[in-house]
Amino acid sequence: MSELATAVFAAETETHLLDAPRSARFASFRARFDESRFLRQLVEAGYRWLARSDPAFPARLRSIHDPPPGLFIRGAAPHSLLGSPSVAVVGARACSHYGTSVATSLARELTEAGVLVVSGLARGVDGAAHRGALQAGSTVAVLGCGIDRDYPRAHASLAAEIARDGLIVSEYAPGVEPAPWRFPARNRIVAGLTLATLVIEARERSGALITADLALDEGREVLAVPGEITSQLSRGTNHLLRLGAVPVTCAADVLRVLGVEPPPAREPPALEPRLELVRSAVADAAATADEVAQATGESARVVAAALAELELLGVIEEVDGVYRAVVKA
Repeated sequence: MSELATAVFAAETETHLLDAPRSARFASFRARFDESRFLRQLVEAGYRWLARSDPAFPARLRSIHDPPPGLFIRGAAPHSLLGSPSVAVVGARACSHYGTSVATSLARELTEAGVLVVSGLARGVDGAAHRGALQAGSTVAVLGCGIDRDYPRAHASLAAEIARDGLIVSEYAPGVEPAPWRFPARNRIVAGLTLATLVIEARERSGALITADLALDEGREVLAVPGEITSQLSRGTNHLLRLGAVPVTCAADVLRVLGVEPPPAREPPALEPRLELVRSAVADAAATADEVAQATGESARVVAAALAELELLGVIEEVDGVYRAVVKA
């Protein structure tokens, strides 16, 4: 039985992959499906097909109870990247600035430590995780649509960056449009490719929690970043922690779960006394420029100059007039 035919048939008929070979229409489809021609067109478009029966197919994904017939692959990296020690980083689409910052820094530091970050290319935490990973290396994005679709369209340039340095994969053939039911199916691949799933901000009902449940079903680790108890965006993650998820406050927490040795710690750059004074004013809590001036006793002009320099150094960041220290995971 052709795994490629199964994948293409299921996508074209919107049949569940497990049900595709049992469909009465499958035999007819299989008889007229020109696999050689399809593969040739796939290669001409710059894509690849990795069948589940191929020895190079990632063993972790093959071992789940509902593995795909194979993966359509887009990107310059070898498909052996899919077998790397990896972690899924998922969370809310409409995440907070804090969630974006944490996802970016954790993904960057995990990538620096040699851990592959896998996510779903969605808005919010997914996109931040991919961007953080790309700052240090490569990443893998799993789509809930055809491999030729950049979804959401707002992430088209991000998808191009991922394809240049990493991989974009999907169980769906080129041309398959995104559909709501395809994203939970996508999540099982995100969880299946990885050793652990890390959730950063999630509401009580969230696709990220579906990914965490799928990871648990496969005996994989689930980790969560604690959040504010008053925030709706933290209800899902804090619930996971109550159920026994591993709390994550830094990249080292994730590395310990994966059994990966953390890289040597880097010493933070020494700051001039005037800059350190201003940095310390936002070290514990976000503050406006006026509040920094009140806390330090410096003039508004001196504070504004120092804040600008600290932003350029990547030590602090500003959103809507509020300054906070950059999260160092």
